[in-house]
Amino acid sequence: MSYLDKAKALEEYMVTMRRHFHQHPEKSMEERETTAFIMARLNEMGIPHRKLNPSGVVAEIPGGRPGKTVALRADMDALTIQEETGLPFASKAEGLMHACGHDLHMAGLLGAARLLWQERQSLGGNVRLIFQPGEEVGKGAKAVIEQGGMEGVDMVFGMHNMPSLPAGTVAGSKGPVFSAADYFKITIQGKAGHGATPEDAIDATVAASALVMNLQPLVSREISSLESLVITVGQLHSGTRFNIISGEAVLEGTVRSFDPAIHDMVPGAMERVVEGIARAYRVEAKLEYDKVAKACVNEEGFTDLCLRSAGKVAQVAPEGRQMIAEDFSEYMQLCPGAFFLYGSGCEYPLHSDHFAGDEQALITACAMYAQVAADALSQI
Repeated sequence: MSYLDKAKALEEYMVTMRRHFHQHPEKSMEERETTAFIMARLNEMGIPHRKLNPSGVVAEIPGGRPGKTVALRADMDALTIQEETGLPFASKAEGLMHACGHDLHMAGLLGAARLLWQERQSLGGNVRLIFQPGEEVGKGAKAVIEQGGMEGVDMVFGMHNMPSLPAGTVAGSKGPVFSAADYFKITIQGKAGHGATPEDAIDATVAASALVMNLQPLVSREISSLESLVITVGQLHSGTRFNIISGEAVLEGTVRSFDPAIHDMVPGAMERVVEGIARAYRVEAKLEYDKVAKACVNEEGFTDLCLRSAGKVAQVAPEGRQMIAEDFSEYMQLCPGAFFLYGSGCEYPLHSDHFAGDEQALITACAMYAQVAADALSQI
């Protein structure tokens, strides 16, 4: 029986797991109940594992023959979004939702764990299972690494669901697949005043607006049109009342790119724009800039192996690069790896309060995790 057929036989189990996770989402780096639930399921299977601090689980399936170790990773955290799906198994946690489909990821890896545990005597090496906290805040992969979760791993594989792809498909390519991501915050100090006498004030709102508009030419005029760069101001908070000129404004946003040289150029260029706007609008401005995640770059040989595995369990779809970021890239700094997408067929995008992935995607996730692990260990 193929891994796809074996995954289909576990559909009811995985749906039950997914619905439990979906009803009980937890914040990044606070996934304690999720951790306990996963550990209980691993105990039922008999799979050796250990808890990470403050949350997360690393488990090990020893093969029947000696060999190397391939790691499979699924992320655990939810988003601070109020769910509006109307599902009978909707989130029970106020203001929290698995809007990125990490419930699908965990349930798919638990299914693969069952398959691989049953098949362990045929494996020529070991399978490391990583249930990772804090992906949404870019801290979880580093926590796993710091606590020895990647020690002894020779190859690492991860996946993310993609609602724009139908269930039953897997997509991936060589080279950069997910972008690097940074966070920035700009604080502007002006001088508050009456809305009727702007000459007596220094308007932080006007300066903030100018900053939003003047950051965009960094994309359109300072890098090649053949390259990719995104600078998004996601939040702008300024003012306290309709007839008061704001004395302070705060902007927060993200930077995305694939090319390390471009990514390294951005902080200095942003600082130049911030200083220029501050002088032009008579305000004080401070830029805080943090690098969150490196680009995910699929290693060529392991990508070829994964594409062959995908062809055994799913329809392989062409898929270009994504400006979404993933801290899975931290693992890829330590050993060869690949990160793929699988279809979750939903009209709403990731991070939507209406996102609800097709549960048929669980079969693909389970089968792909198990297939790529078995194929990797049989070819090293």
